[in-house]
Amino acid sequence: MRSDAKKNYNHILAVARDVVTEHGINASMRDIARRADVGLATLLRHFPTREALFEALLCTNLDALTQTADELETSDSPDEALESWLREWLAFAQSYRGVVALMAAAHTNPDSALYASCAAVHSASAQLLLRAQAEGTARADMNGDDLFALMTALGWAVDQPSFAPRADHLFHIIASAILTNPSRPDVKTAAC
Repeated sequence: MRSDAKKNYNHILAVARDVVTEHGINASMRDIARRADVGLATLLRHFPTREALFEALLCTNLDALTQTADELETSDSPDEALESWLREWLAFAQSYRGVVALMAAAHTNPDSALYASCAAVHSASAQLLLRAQAEGTARADMNGDDLFALMTALGWAVDQPSFAPRADHLFHIIASAILTNPSRPDVKTAAC
């Protein structure tokens, strides 16, 4: 990619990140193009679909999540690693409104631009679950698909304005359903 095209690409991504942070995944492609001061055709040349734009936006975050899982797998006890991973996932899910729905749809669709990144996140979480199961600290009757479904459900719930204030409490409920001895929540949210 030529240096001017790369600069344009990076500028569009920076603007898209701001617009998506403000408006969630349903942000208008036209609005992104307008705010980036480029034509819609230029935006679509770089990102032919909404999913392609989100793949570019989320790639760094998803790669970081996968890297975190790799680090947790060797540095923490299996149950603490899985719980830390779930907290990392929740923070990621809260950073982009609506991203969980995109990921849930993409993780089984090889034609999706998000498929590879979602598959990596799915695989990383499944590895952490298997490690915790081997130590007897996670339910033995679930698999990586179940864990991804629970992560997705939690991410969707805290994306809703009515549930967002209860994110820590909901996290603890999900962690309690997965781990045999999850840590207690940092703040009192059960009375919310």
